[in-house]
Amino acid sequence: MAPRKRHNRQKKSESLGMALNAAIIVAGILLLGFIYSFSKNQTHQGVPIQVTFPEPSTKPILAKDVFIQNPIQDIKIEVLNGCGVPALAAKTTEFLRSQQVDVVRSDNADHHQYQTTLIIQRNEKVESLQKVAASLGISVTDSSHVMISPDESLGIDVTVILGKDYSTLTELVDFISVNP
Repeated sequence: MAPRKRHNRQKKSESLGMALNAAIIVAGILLLGFIYSFSKNQTHQGVPIQVTFPEPSTKPILAKDVFIQNPIQDIKIEVLNGCGVPALAAKTTEFLRSQQVDVVRSDNADHHQYQTTLIIQRNEKVESLQKVAASLGISVTDSSHVMISPDESLGIDVTVILGKDYSTLTELVDFISVNP
C-alpha cells in the first residue's frame, strides 16, 4: 500500500509542476508581448507636430501697470446673503470687486429674513462706507439701509447684508443680468 500512495503523490507533484511550468510559459509570452508592444510605441514615428509661437506685438503688461489702471482701494468688506437667493453673495462679490473693492468674505447671513439691504460700518473709515454705498446706489444718509455698528474684531471695514429688496439696487441687478 505504501508504493501506491507514493505513486499518487508523485503523479500529483508532476501534474502540479506541469501546471506551474505552463503558467510560467504563458506569463513569459505575455511579458514578451508587452515588451514588444512597448518598443513599437517608443519607436513609432507618427506625424510630426510643428509648434509655432506668435511674436509678441508689445511688451508684457506688468502688475504695477494693471494696478495703476484699476487700483484696488484699501477697503475690506464682507458680503452676506440675508435673503436666501442662491449665489447672490457670490455675484455681489464679483460686482463689488469690479468696483475695485476688496471682498474678503462672502457667506450666508445668520438668517434669510432680512427685508432691506444693510450696509454696516465696522470701524472709523467713513470713506469705505461711502464707496460701498455709492457702488450699490444707496445714500449714506439713508438710515433704513446704513448702520454704524463698530466691531474691530472682525477685521473688516464694512459688512453688506443683502436683503429681499436687492432687486432695487439697479447697478447690482444690471451687473448680475449681464454676468449670470
